[in-house]
Amino acid sequence: MGVHLITGAGSGIGAAVAALFASRGQELWLLARNEARAEELRARFPESRTLVADLSAPASIRDRLAAQVLPGRLDSLLHVAGVVESGRVGELSAESWQDTLAVNLVAPAELTGVLLPALRAGRGHVVFVNSGAGVHAPPRLSAYAASKFGLKALAESLRAEEYAHGVRVTTVYPGETDTPMQVRLHEQFGLPYQPEAHMSPASVAAAVVTALDLPRDATMSDLMLRPGC
Repeated sequence: MGVHLITGAGSGIGAAVAALFASRGQELWLLARNEARAEELRARFPESRTLVADLSAPASIRDRLAAQVLPGRLDSLLHVAGVVESGRVGELSAESWQDTLAVNLVAPAELTGVLLPALRAGRGHVVFVNSGAGVHAPPRLSAYAASKFGLKALAESLRAEEYAHGVRVTTVYPGETDTPMQVRLHEQFGLPYQPEAHMSPASVAAAVVTALDLPRDATMSDLMLRPGC
């Protein structure tokens, strides 16, 4: 039975991944930003265990987790949580930049560092759910794209550093997916929203599990997903 730790399991892609693992009877550890959110996650996934740490305050993650029971081994660590704020470069505040980079880049780096012993023990797999904006920066999403470009670099360095320990690393680049974040973005851009034109979170979750299930003699380092026809 696999042991998997997921961020962002409250909605969208993270919830779909958690549901897929739960259907396979695998052990879930879910990261919540506070105790109230942890209770919600446990109610939704009754067999799961929760950890509490605020990704918007990455400097506090190590101390918060040091006071909690962590898994001794992990088969996967899935970074799904993320934030986005639209705005032109001349409009975005320093606070917006800092908040976006904290959640989308610094927190995944810190959380991975804390959990590396468990990942090494399990010869585990780190999955970073990135974005199409991680390879092509669109207008009005500079802070988000910068955080995702940085996440790509983090994954590449981690892959090279942990190869000798048997830890695999995959970056997934989903295109437009039917999530609450996508709905908000369409609202901010003043665009009509058509769910049927987007991928479902379940389809992205299936792709993530495909990468995890790959035999150990190969690594799916980068996985690009786009809405089908």
